[in-house]
Amino acid sequence: MTILILNGPNLNLTGRREPEVYGLRTFEELLNTLRRLFPKVEFVYFQSNIEGELIDKLHEYGFSAQGIILNAGAYTHTSIAIGDAVKAIETPVVEVHLSNVFAREEFRHHSFISPNARAYLCGFGLYGYILAAESLIKRFQLPEITV
Repeated sequence: MTILILNGPNLNLTGRREPEVYGLRTFEELLNTLRRLFPKVEFVYFQSNIEGELIDKLHEYGFSAQGIILNAGAYTHTSIAIGDAVKAIETPVVEVHLSNVFAREEFRHHSFISPNARAYLCGFGLYGYILAAESLIKRFQLPEITV
């Protein structure tokens, strides 16, 4: 099982940038935790400050990976193209944000990704990535539930 963790602009500074908002842990620490918690999962990590590179990764993994965890950073609120890329792929996407975007500036309350994402998590810090990974993994372990 492969899960792509795809991070957008400025998330390479997590652990140093505004720790009161984004926390003190780094993505390297998170990846070590994920690999320890879920040893049978191949986690592929990619971060870019460039919108087109994020779209390229969605296209690359969007038909082969079993899940994508996407934090597009500020592109969440501005990029119709990333939202369209999520809509175009088959792999389920869980949108994640470290902070509670609804407790922040008004412009952060809108996402071009959410309408096409399988799920949305915000405000859990890096733990949100663990919750997203667990939900994607369990999706493939449990029978489909219909109501």
